[in-house]
Amino acid sequence: MSSKVYYLQQLSLSQLSAKPMNEHLSVQEIIEQQAQKSREFYIAVGKNWQWNDKLAWSEQQWLDYIESNQLRTFGAYIKGLLAGYFELHKHSDNSVEIAYFGLTADYLGQGLGGDLLTRCLQTAWQWQANKVWVHTCDLDHPSALANYQARGMSLYQTILEH
Repeated sequence: MSSKVYYLQQLSLSQLSAKPMNEHLSVQEIIEQQAQKSREFYIAVGKNWQWNDKLAWSEQQWLDYIESNQLRTFGAYIKGLLAGYFELHKHSDNSVEIAYFGLTADYLGQGLGGDLLTRCLQTAWQWQANKVWVHTCDLDHPSALANYQARGMSLYQTILEH
């Protein structure tokens, strides 16, 4: 089965079309047990979108993944329950990739995606990025591409993968 992969970017914070944060949504950077939380978040959010590239990873692979200080993980919570997460990866060229972004199934369709993406992009820019970028595909949430574009990210490449 083939899918389209979309690459989007923002070249300055001024391109951000911010959406106000839902007052019930709190975002926290994960410092303690980052590998464990990254794995939990990846499974909780990714199970709906065929994220399976890391499902077979060992505990050591997760520890190796988060070892770099160039990877930051953020959990999004409503009333203490996981609503979603994002991970940012800073590359050697000072670009910041949104490595993972999404909501858990219980919080889809409530307008939280734009709120969380706004916070994600603001956080990426605070990390002295020269560009923020992401890739998504047509296997992700049907509103994913539109959400990225509504927050001011522009499409710069589309690839058909087989």
